[in-house]
Amino acid sequence: MSDPFAPVIVGGREIPAATIAAEAQHHPAHNADTAWAVAAEALVVKQLLLDEAQRLGISPDPATDRDGRLLTEEDARIEALLEREVHVPEADEETCRRYYDTHGQRFLSRLQVEAEHILFKVQPDDPIALGLATSDARGAIREIVHDPGVFAKLAQTYSGCPSAAHGGQLGLIAAGQVEPAFEAALFALAEGQLCPHPVRSRYGVHVIRAGRRIEARLVPFEAVRRDIAHYLREASLRRAISQYIPLLAARVGVSGVEITIPEGMLVQ
Repeated sequence: MSDPFAPVIVGGREIPAATIAAEAQHHPAHNADTAWAVAAEALVVKQLLLDEAQRLGISPDPATDRDGRLLTEEDARIEALLEREVHVPEADEETCRRYYDTHGQRFLSRLQVEAEHILFKVQPDDPIALGLATSDARGAIREIVHDPGVFAKLAQTYSGCPSAAHGGQLGLIAAGQVEPAFEAALFALAEGQLCPHPVRSRYGVHVIRAGRRIEARLVPFEAVRRDIAHYLREASLRRAISQYIPLLAARVGVSGVEITIPEGMLVQ
């Protein structure tokens, strides 16, 4: 980590402390020294790249990044420099396929389950109301066990969720979309099965029934080929830049900061 009291010098020119302090506001960290170090490094890297672009006579017209946003003149010069000086190969079919075959878990679709529920809405910190809601939910479960077709009517009558207007139907639910207790109960059910007990959440007490299940499956290679190629190219680009920046620093001279390549200093 750089010394916050040491001057930061690039090619014989000092970056003012006030400039580093202003940049540090854009780099949240657990303490001021870390924010200062990250900011100083980001400014040094930027200056190295701008100086090299100037040395090579690179002065492009304003450009846009991959999201179509207009780049500043400095960012356009840096991007043009990196495109000219840092070359990485495109990942071929064999490389992408090998990555796909060895990282199969990354390409699994999520389990999805259709859900119906009846929410007996109550504050979870009100034990009396919570007990009454749980009792009401058990009563609803008994009615549904006796007559499964009554679920929608009970939801329309008692549920405190907007889904009541649709008979309690929530549609397909994937992992991470609902409260953990609700998700655990839902995913444990077989298709068409009613949860035999009320399920509590921060919203109240739920009666839950599962609909059709779409099991997790491996997404076909063809569907993710382009994403894999993009990821592998970005990884190669990151490695190439991590080698390029220290070469510039060694040639012009940098002091007062350690160069480790800021996360955001990549071609956008």
